[in-house]
Amino acid sequence: MTSDCLRAIADLSARSLHNVPTQSLVQTPPLPQCEVCIVVPVRNEAQMLESTLTALAHQIDLEGHPLDPARYEVILLANNCSDESATIAHRFAAYHPNLVLHVVERTLPAAKAHIGWVRKLLMDEAYNRLTTLGRYRGVIASTDGDTRVAPNWIAATLYEIISGADAVGGRIITDRRDRAALDPFTRACYLREVGYRFLVTELEAYLDPDPFDSLPRHFQHYGASLAVTAQMYQQAGGLPPVRTSEDVALYRALVRVNARFRHSSLVRVTTSARQIGRTEGGLANQLKTWAAMGHQQQLFLVEPAGAIVARLQARYELRMLWQRCLHRYQPAASKAIALLANRLGVDCDWLMHTLMQHTSFGGLFEQIEQQQAQEAIWQQRWLLVRIEQAIYDLRLLLEPLRRQQKYSQYQQQYLHKSNIHDMCLTLSHIQSIDEPKIIRKHRK
Repeated sequence: MTSDCLRAIADLSARSLHNVPTQSLVQTPPLPQCEVCIVVPVRNEAQMLESTLTALAHQIDLEGHPLDPARYEVILLANNCSDESATIAHRFAAYHPNLVLHVVERTLPAAKAHIGWVRKLLMDEAYNRLTTLGRYRGVIASTDGDTRVAPNWIAATLYEIISGADAVGGRIITDRRDRAALDPFTRACYLREVGYRFLVTELEAYLDPDPFDSLPRHFQHYGASLAVTAQMYQQAGGLPPVRTSEDVALYRALVRVNARFRHSSLVRVTTSARQIGRTEGGLANQLKTWAAMGHQQQLFLVEPAGAIVARLQARYELRMLWQRCLHRYQPAASKAIALLANRLGVDCDWLMHTLMQHTSFGGLFEQIEQQQAQEAIWQQRWLLVRIEQAIYDLRLLLEPLRRQQKYSQYQQQYLHKSNIHDMCLTLSHIQSIDEPKIIRKHRK
């Protein structure tokens, strides 16, 4: 993440969203039944916008029945468009009167004509509309103008929220035809990067598990499918005002306030794999970068498996130590902190001071990552490797962990069946022996 993202998150964390003045984008009040406010930033999306809106207009519940359109609304902000995007959106709204679709057109000044500011305007608007209804657990759901949400996208998101999540990142899949059109090197880079990230996520679930975000899960928390309750959005300080990577910045802000974030495999969208993007960052630019690497015959280098294991193990031990300090079970042992500081590649005195100050583990580890980047010890200790090698090593590391998990699951099932069997035997014993005695005693 860029340094301006991190600074923005830190600045916003102590401020309430109510302190940031905003002008309403939509004058029509929300329907009383509205539970979900969907926001769609659009800039020159004439080619794909109709399919995006069609997917939103035909939503179903988890049982396959049509979802009541009064339960959600869509706010589409067409900013600085030079194509027919706004016209297409207005026409779609006219042809689909059951869909509560608010189309807003704006020409923003150059300093604010970027995805970070546009998505912030939309999410702030959604927050204000939901809270006017008193729906503090109402859902602000973000997607993009080149993305098609799954038919049950809203229902699956609501399911995760009802199950206790404060925020949900959906699984984002690239369009198969777009992916096939990529050159072989770019396509291979994309697929390997996805595989690598999934393996890292699985390893994280074994070595430093989050009980609320357990497997099966994924690694994505991006604007094409990102949802948060109004209450948690306010608590996190709103969307940080950054130009790009605003979705990752919001995720970091949510982690810093201990939000229960769910990377749900039930929530799915399909997005374009184009190489000409509408923003400075994002998938399109990454694909373009990989294409350039292929032309220049550059290697795709990533963090090695050993570094990932070391970081996750150290993070787990740090989490346990932080929890003991937070709940005053015992003072932090200087020896334990010294060992951790060495493993993390940060100064021991700095770590001890920082450990005592944070009430959020997410905020603590974020600060440690910044310190690691500043001291550069971690980077010197772990040199990057080819992604093919990292994937191979991660698979080797995961194989025994997967076997152990399956064995543990088998043991639990066996114990459960054994307990049921023992209980049945006990009941049978009571019925055949003890009950007659009780009956005889009663007759006497």
